[in-house]
Amino acid sequence: MGRRMRIAILGSGNIGTDLLIKVARSEWLECGLFVGRNFSSPGMVKAASLCVKMSDQSINAIVDNADTIDLVFDATSAKDHLYHAPILKSLGIRVIDMTPARIGKLCVPAVNMKECLSEDNINMVTCGGQASIPIAWAISRAHPGIDYIEVVSSIASRSAGPATRINLDEYIGTTEYALQQLTGCVKAKAILNLNPAVPCVNMQTTVYAKIGNPNMDLISQEVDAVVQRIQQYVPGYQLLVEPTYENNRVIVMVRAVGLGDYLPSYAGNLDIINCAAIAVAEEYAKSLTCEG
Repeated sequence: MGRRMRIAILGSGNIGTDLLIKVARSEWLECGLFVGRNFSSPGMVKAASLCVKMSDQSINAIVDNADTIDLVFDATSAKDHLYHAPILKSLGIRVIDMTPARIGKLCVPAVNMKECLSEDNINMVTCGGQASIPIAWAISRAHPGIDYIEVVSSIASRSAGPATRINLDEYIGTTEYALQQLTGCVKAKAILNLNPAVPCVNMQTTVYAKIGNPNMDLISQEVDAVVQRIQQYVPGYQLLVEPTYENNRVIVMVRAVGLGDYLPSYAGNLDIINCAAIAVAEEYAKSLTCEG
């Protein structure tokens, strides 16, 4: 296979640390640098236990080690990525953006991964986007003229860390924009509920699509097909409520249960976007191997 693709993770919070665990078991990726701001943070402590090279110098560490990095996962915040993106571009380093900054190519692997692989900045939308957009896209394949799409995601409050809460406005805007762009539906709304229940609830997302006279058999076929594609890279993705039609709306509900790598299994909202990002990075690494 040759050498694995060298990646760096920028951001040592929950997203970044879980990515580190997933990269460690990948046949195609290796983490050469884990970057944060505080060596005593839980993420940095975990990286140290794995004997991964670390830095507390944020984006400056990427600049100083640019010749050893093929790809960066930016797991900071939307505001930070606005600053990081031009720097990474000037260095010629590809980036997979885990924030809802909406700078790069919007990517949902089950929908458009292949057309994203040539981009130097790939945006993974949001956790709710990764859960809902494939379902909305599948419905739009059966019925291109959807009048309105609404997606409601409910996640455990404990799985929403500081970066998630800081990015709430960007989360809504980017999820809605991606729904419009990838389904062709002009009107879209995204809602995120943080559930404080104990024990913590798994992530659940409901997609509502306003359609007149839908072909439910065709919609079910498209939804089943896309769920199977998602399960290839997100094993904990489940169809809870099959396509149902009531009050002029098609309704579909899904659940995302995490792998439990670094985060609890109830944090499926974080796991789904990380699994999606790893799938993209591995596919890119495979394409480089084929070219070589």
